[in-house]
Amino acid sequence: MALDISTAITPYEAPVKDLYEIGEMPPLGHVPAKMYAWSIRQARHGEPDTAMQVEVVDTWKLDSQDVLVLVMAAGVNYNGVWAALGVPISPFDGHKQPFHIAGSDASGIVWAVGDKVKRWKVGDEVVVHCNQDDGDDEECNGGDPMFSPSQRIWGYETPDGSFAQFTRVQAQQLMPRPKHLTWEESACYTLTLATAYRMLFGHEPHDLKPGQNVLVWGASGGLGSYAIQLINTAGANAIGVISEEDKRAFVMGLGAKGVINRKDFKCWGQLPTVNTPEYNDWLKEARRFGKAIWDITGKGVSVDMVFEHPGEATFPVSSLVCKKGGMVVICAGTSGFNCTFDVRYMWMHQKRLQGSHFAHLKQAAAANKLMIERRLDPCMSEVFPWAEIPAAHMLMRTNKHKPGNMAVLVQAPRTGLRTFEDTLDASLNR
Repeated sequence: MALDISTAITPYEAPVKDLYEIGEMPPLGHVPAKMYAWSIRQARHGEPDTAMQVEVVDTWKLDSQDVLVLVMAAGVNYNGVWAALGVPISPFDGHKQPFHIAGSDASGIVWAVGDKVKRWKVGDEVVVHCNQDDGDDEECNGGDPMFSPSQRIWGYETPDGSFAQFTRVQAQQLMPRPKHLTWEESACYTLTLATAYRMLFGHEPHDLKPGQNVLVWGASGGLGSYAIQLINTAGANAIGVISEEDKRAFVMGLGAKGVINRKDFKCWGQLPTVNTPEYNDWLKEARRFGKAIWDITGKGVSVDMVFEHPGEATFPVSSLVCKKGGMVVICAGTSGFNCTFDVRYMWMHQKRLQGSHFAHLKQAAAANKLMIERRLDPCMSEVFPWAEIPAAHMLMRTNKHKPGNMAVLVQAPRTGLRTFEDTLDASLNR
């Protein structure tokens, strides 16, 4: 394991121990034998507030291309909820390890590097994107790494996520941290931003173009808030869908061209059997929803793209309101996985259904550059202390979280810290 230390870090004194308390800073580059982690065991799959429990576990060992990161802060997203529930799959079915540490977003400091790691040094400040692969097949070498048979999501399909003092990642997962952001702001955006970026720009020829219109479900959430900002950056128009009226101002403030409250309509859930009275009632209501879109885009101007992630509750409407030759792009199914639609409107109008799953490094890096250049806002809504990581996931599980993106503190002793030196001073004087 190499120890090539960044010259940007001022040397400091700290005790050498096998286990450090949360927020306590080890000597730079010293890897303790043990660490604290919010762990999930297969036997306690269930709601996050019972599935996740603090345990002392062994600190991860590194392979030659791995990096150990001291986690300053982590992001909260639905991967943690799914990992706790064991739905749609149990992470244990994949990685076969005795425990699982969730968390697919992080900001932190490179603490150790494998022998073959060249791009990163101990002391580098980084954010982590969550795509992993083995790097040895055709898709990883000239194709799309997201199509690799070895592709997996760190913190969901791997056991070594960010809700621990240290996390183990592949070197290619690291990107430079935006220095103008705090640790918690840096930790909350990468998964949702990179996912939104690939959905909008990663599926040619339906990549987003200036002047186009995009319907964005969950416009006030993590994915939606970045989708709207990226749509604006591309010179296109976002039509946001919300579920609570008090989120309208937030979404319009992000730059949406218009906002629709889905609770003003009754066309949600699985599609009724075609040509029944129930279907006819659904179709009238869905077309009324389509008219609400036209009220924003102009009469007869349907959306070029639908940015989908609720799935079961909204998919029938999404596939209807998308324009002829347009695309419905979907990355999740937070309302359910049994998506139904009237296929006549799909084949006759030659619409595209496109699945999308996170992003590869080039896409994640392009999105991260926009954040570094301050063209995007992280839209961080709430920050939770280490002890409230399960509670934060319960808020997301019950859709009671505030608009935007949530973060949790791990080794950062308090909010508002932007540099290693600030963090060290706060740790020593807490």
